[in-house]
Amino acid sequence: MRLLAPFTLAGLLAACAGEPALSPQAPTTPASAATMDAPPAPLPAHLRELSGSLLGVPSDSEVELALLQIDARGLPQGLLGNIQLTGNGAALPFRLPFNPQAFIPGTRVELRGRVNQAGRLILRLPPQVIEHNDSQQLGEIRLVPAP
Repeated sequence: MRLLAPFTLAGLLAACAGEPALSPQAPTTPASAATMDAPPAPLPAHLRELSGSLLGVPSDSEVELALLQIDARGLPQGLLGNIQLTGNGAALPFRLPFNPQAFIPGTRVELRGRVNQAGRLILRLPPQVIEHNDSQQLGEIRLVPAP
């Protein structure tokens, strides 16, 4: 019992020395609502981004966009960046950051995407070839039904 007393005392002191507990706060708005109204965060200087809007995305669907390096056979060889979004039934804006230094000269780079709803693939983004490793505004992009 005497051996446990110093360890117990040290544990209690460590618990009391921590940061004070935060008082309960009022609930905050969901992040998705806050990001729609707020201006986009600035992009770090070493990154670039692809931006635009996806058309035809149903409400409550899951959207995944990926910037991929593609080999000569058309198969993905590397992931340069990806994002996941939730559809809202309207034009869905996106910002996909990527590192321009990851572009390998002479390789094809494509933006690809898919939309799932209730665990089922419903739409896809036809591959968009990305020629340059600079920030680009792609405008409005229409999704097509998945086979």
